[in-house]
Amino acid sequence: MRLRSLGIALAATAALIALPATHPPAAAADTPLSQGKTATASSTENAGTAAAKAVDGDTGTRWSSAAADDQWFQVDLGATASVTQVVLNWETAYGKDYKVQMSTDGTDWTDLKSVTGSDGGVDTLDVSGQGRYVRMLGVHRATPWGYSLWEFQVFGSTSGTQPTCGTANAAQGRPATASSTENAGTPASAAFDGDTGTRWSSQASDPQWLQVDLGSVQDLCKVDLNWETAYGKDFQIQASADGQSWSTLKSVTGATGGTASYDVSGSGRYLRIHGTARGTGYGYSLWEVAVHTGSTGTPPVQGGGDLGPNVIVVDPSTPDLQKKFDDVFARQESSQFGTGRYQFLLKPGTYNGINAQLGFYTSVSGLGLNPDDTQINGDVTVDAGWFNGNATQNFWRSVENLAIRPSNGTDRWAVAQAAPFRRIHVQGGLNLAPNGYGWASGGYIADSKIDGTVGPYSQQQWYTRDSSVGGWTNGVWNMTFSGVQGAPATNFDSGPYTTLDTTPVSREKPFLYLDGSAYKVFVPARRTGVRGVSWPADAGTSIPLDQFYVVKPGATAATINQALAQGLNLLFTPGVYHLDRTIDVTRANTVVLGLGLATLVPDNGVDAMHVADVDGVRLAGFLIDAGPVNSDTLLRIGTPGATADHSANPTTMQDVFVRIGGAGPGLATNSVVVDSDDVIIDHTWIWRADHGSGVGWETNRADYGLRVNGDDVLATGLFVEHFNKYDVYWNGERGRTIFFQNEKAYDAPNAAAITHDGIVGYAAYKVADSVTTHEAWGLGSYCNYTADPSIVQAHGFQVPATAGIRMHDLLVISLGGKGQYAHVVDDTGAPTSGTDTVPSKVTRFP
Repeated sequence: MRLRSLGIALAATAALIALPATHPPAAAADTPLSQGKTATASSTENAGTAAAKAVDGDTGTRWSSAAADDQWFQVDLGATASVTQVVLNWETAYGKDYKVQMSTDGTDWTDLKSVTGSDGGVDTLDVSGQGRYVRMLGVHRATPWGYSLWEFQVFGSTSGTQPTCGTANAAQGRPATASSTENAGTPASAAFDGDTGTRWSSQASDPQWLQVDLGSVQDLCKVDLNWETAYGKDFQIQASADGQSWSTLKSVTGATGGTASYDVSGSGRYLRIHGTARGTGYGYSLWEVAVHTGSTGTPPVQGGGDLGPNVIVVDPSTPDLQKKFDDVFARQESSQFGTGRYQFLLKPGTYNGINAQLGFYTSVSGLGLNPDDTQINGDVTVDAGWFNGNATQNFWRSVENLAIRPSNGTDRWAVAQAAPFRRIHVQGGLNLAPNGYGWASGGYIADSKIDGTVGPYSQQQWYTRDSSVGGWTNGVWNMTFSGVQGAPATNFDSGPYTTLDTTPVSREKPFLYLDGSAYKVFVPARRTGVRGVSWPADAGTSIPLDQFYVVKPGATAATINQALAQGLNLLFTPGVYHLDRTIDVTRANTVVLGLGLATLVPDNGVDAMHVADVDGVRLAGFLIDAGPVNSDTLLRIGTPGATADHSANPTTMQDVFVRIGGAGPGLATNSVVVDSDDVIIDHTWIWRADHGSGVGWETNRADYGLRVNGDDVLATGLFVEHFNKYDVYWNGERGRTIFFQNEKAYDAPNAAAITHDGIVGYAAYKVADSVTTHEAWGLGSYCNYTADPSIVQAHGFQVPATAGIRMHDLLVISLGGKGQYAHVVDDTGAPTSGTDTVPSKVTRFP
């Protein structure tokens, strides 16, 4: 209840009584699209000022909020509409500063109009946009009370055909869950089996709920309930896009059981009946629940089709094939921050005399089901001539799923971070150093067989997983192996090697291949206790291309989300995609696969991608590039507080790279946040730029690289560099990391800028104090404090000193004496000193 002085209260009452006669009607004469539609709000002052009162066409009733800022009022138009005008008829308690926003899904919002300095009364706003949901987002109130609207009117036209409500039951046979069941004979599924002789019943207590997963986000228009004798008296029909956040479509009080139908308006993938008061002394019991869906007239997104302009598909008979490789290399050799993106796809067959040199944002992949189906008698080469023999910036390129018989017996792959070498059969040796053996800072090999010897030579660090090698020579600082046949034995005390016999859990990256003339995406199966390559056994499943939305340059986030809501997977073709809203992946087992380092750029401070807390999502092969307006989190996997067990079917993040700055100013508080349990992070480079354009301590500020809140998360091949605070902050239990490479931020202006809790410098890899179990192998952190070489960082790694924490083979290095480390981990390990880049090591902690 509002507390007002008597004089103000009387004045407000007088204004209220007079208002219907003195306030002009809405400017537009037509019936608004919003009238009578479902309305919701962040809060209501009391039961008499519900959200529905502002869309009832009656200027004597109103919605009013709690007395606080950051309040909103929202209406669901029931269908996608082209909106041309919004009219806000304010009560005395009006909004001074507010925004009118639009959304296609009720989750991601676009500003239609920002209003500052409103004087109340009637605000008539001309706008332009398409969407289903429109809201007023209050920023600042003009009075001490809440926001209050007599009417909120939206004008325009619906797109396409008016929505119709279908007669089919979208819930029949779909997966169902419930808060409880009375016994094994009354499961949740019985209310959705189409059999009126079976039922769900709950325990005899309030509240209880029954929920069904429709499989994709759908427009919901009617729900039929067939109650058994034990019915619900008071309940809500609710919908959710992710099974976590719920909106109420209908509140029912005083129901009497039996069979009843309820018209609703909203959208969601999940629908639930949330009972708050039973009609009997027993539980809730439903024979059947039917859910009806409608069509808004928006045409569906089509799956399949061609692969777009930047995918180059070739076969051994393609004319001038070498010239095609050479032309792309000429464009991409030194285009470190350019916009060109290219994918070569090689049909199965034998290619003779080819030297495919790979520059930036160029990928070469075979289209066979197995690497040996695509044979190159020649080379796939990365060298560093463009950078005077220095390979430390040979980023963002890849080769995958083919066999190479090198022309001189040894192939050259002189790369740095974000340059995966996957599923390759090298019928010879592999040289990881540039011509002349200049500096090199890589890299990653997985699921590959190298018949000859791998020579890393000048490579500072490298991680190899689930592969076989004929031999491995030397190494500089940190060479880590898991599940690699032929790998050298661990010698970290005196050398660079850390070797695990097997990889605990892995699932190889999805890839595109040809089945006859049809494109499909192969999704490899999860493996445990892995050693050696996954092929040619090829356990997994194939998904036809027509089950993918083939995303091409110019596609909008709205269309991408519509495709996901329809149940399509995503195949991003090479290009740069600007996003005005977050891509929401809500369906279990969705595949999001990029070709040619497809790049997602979030605009206006939105997050780039959210993944719901569901089983088996596969994210692979794309780059997220932060925009100039700060995003809170560029990629979020799961939802805060998620606890579901995904161990049998984990979500995977593979060759997904993140960049903040370099291509221009970029800002993000968090780069990647993992809230789901059991996620596998398999090769990522999360990089706050230290060179390029838009680089500076605040210009491309990004506090955190990777934050892990989920339990049982595994990282294999983790590269994270240069963040303003913690590069990795691990807050989940039973986490494991195999190989970590890090450089601290070069541009820390002084020790004071990175001092916290009495500690100089944020650890490169911090395990939260509350964590009791964590294990990691083969970790390196380097400092290069060019802005202030006098900085002495307390340590590279910070972990709780408890029995459940086990850290193996850690090192810290001062690069050329630009700053130093006092310790390796916590207060353990000798300090670095001088300019000789000699590592300080700890082989076991605690």
